[in-house]
Amino acid sequence: MTTESKEMTASSTPVIEIQDLRVKAQANDQWSEIVKGISLTVQSGEVLGLVGESGAGKSTVGLAALGFLRSGCQVAGGQVRFEGADLLAMPESKRRRLRGTRIAYVAQSAAAAFNPAMRLIDQVIAAAISRGGLTREEAETRAVELFRSLMLPEPEQFGQRYPHQVSGGQLQRAMTAMAMICQPALIVFDEPTTALDVTTQVEVLTAIRNVIKEHNAAALYISHDLAVVAQLANRVAVLRYGEVVEEAPIDRILDHPEHPYTKTLWAVRELDGVGHDGVPEPLMKVSNISAAYGEHTVLQNISFAIPKRQTVALVGESGSGKSTLGRVIVGLKAPASGMIDYEGETLGASVKTRSIDMLRRVQIIYQSAETALNPRHKVRKILGRPLTFYHNLRGRAQEKRCLELLQMVEMDASFMDRYPAQLSGGQRQRIAIARALAAEPELIVCDEVTSALDQVVQAEILRMLLDLQERLDVSFLFITHDLEVVRAIADRVVVMHQGQIVEEGTKDEIFAPPHKDYTKLLLESVPEMATGWLDHVVKERGK
Repeated sequence: MTTESKEMTASSTPVIEIQDLRVKAQANDQWSEIVKGISLTVQSGEVLGLVGESGAGKSTVGLAALGFLRSGCQVAGGQVRFEGADLLAMPESKRRRLRGTRIAYVAQSAAAAFNPAMRLIDQVIAAAISRGGLTREEAETRAVELFRSLMLPEPEQFGQRYPHQVSGGQLQRAMTAMAMICQPALIVFDEPTTALDVTTQVEVLTAIRNVIKEHNAAALYISHDLAVVAQLANRVAVLRYGEVVEEAPIDRILDHPEHPYTKTLWAVRELDGVGHDGVPEPLMKVSNISAAYGEHTVLQNISFAIPKRQTVALVGESGSGKSTLGRVIVGLKAPASGMIDYEGETLGASVKTRSIDMLRRVQIIYQSAETALNPRHKVRKILGRPLTFYHNLRGRAQEKRCLELLQMVEMDASFMDRYPAQLSGGQRQRIAIARALAAEPELIVCDEVTSALDQVVQAEILRMLLDLQERLDVSFLFITHDLEVVRAIADRVVVMHQGQIVEEGTKDEIFAPPHKDYTKLLLESVPEMATGWLDHVVKERGK
């Protein structure tokens, strides 16, 4: 056989080949199939996008590509062959040697993936030193190069920080660097840009695409956002209820989708906010708030109002101070200066100085439900605790209210005795929303609450929140980097950049041209449902 023939034979062998994979999961002492005979292949240099709603089986398939399953899951049949060897049949010790070196994984929640007690650099380079054959100096040099390509600030010093000292978007990019450092043959990306603002997402998508191309790696890219997948994937497999309902090259999926479910992925951003006329009475006034972490100032003289029964969207790139402002408002972060007025009452700087009733009235829903929910508690206890704390509900009254809360977030009684690990990412976020609703608040700070949800479920949650606002007269401070969500739900918009407010107004005022420079950058960075969009944006920014 000639050298040319050998190369052709090698290139024709998939890096990863999933054959008739079946996975079952246990809930309430019963087993049910959650992955139902899926077959997929990915070649070197190819990106296969996996899209579908929450609970479709995307992440389960992605983890199976590493030879791994979540607790409570079992393989019911099929094979997962990596470079010709069945991962499911080999010893766990051998699989572990492959993970982090030949096979890498970028998880949806970087916050849950990093050790809070270790510096970032030590975690990013660990596999490269222990299993990748690099010296510490070589690994650190490669890490800094990746930090720079991923547009992280001060790449030479960035790794000296701890996880809590960087933003969620920065932490997600650090995890991408950790996965890429050993130059793996297969990379599984599980919603890697979900936590990123749109401007940073452009840079990260470009970096991911360039690294895949440079190293001729195979990649599985899991996402609920078809517009993002369109910028990277060669082919797309659409999953629903544990099955592949359609698989085709990306252009065909975009231009001529065949399955009815695939077609619904285009129709989920047609929500129109209810809209409120007149000038409503303010519920909360934020005046001249500044805040810092150590010597690093993150908020500078922030002032704005949240009207009663309205939604204020707080937008800006990762690290702009959005989440810190949310934490100040709910009393989890004391400001350095300034004050917050709530219907004529000055709020205490800390939850420790606020009354139980004021704690009830101002609630927060966190960005990462995976880290916000106690993994040792069942859903009934997660929802029951605030019902007892704020309303002294116990026994049958508590059980009834828990069921009502589940219904509000499109879930049923079958979830009451499940642990968070037995839920999909979207289901966990719904439980987090239900927990906040349990307090019957007047103001909810929503910190990227829909970012982990697929577009279909996201639309359902947004409709639910709009309905809740109308029924209960609740106000929302909606922290998000998703401008399509802002269009759907906001009455007013506050645009933040580098700890300051750069623009504020009604939704119509902010989205109508002419735009201020930074707002214009945000709007131009929203991915479009076209394969050439990323190339166009990168080209325009390079001029």
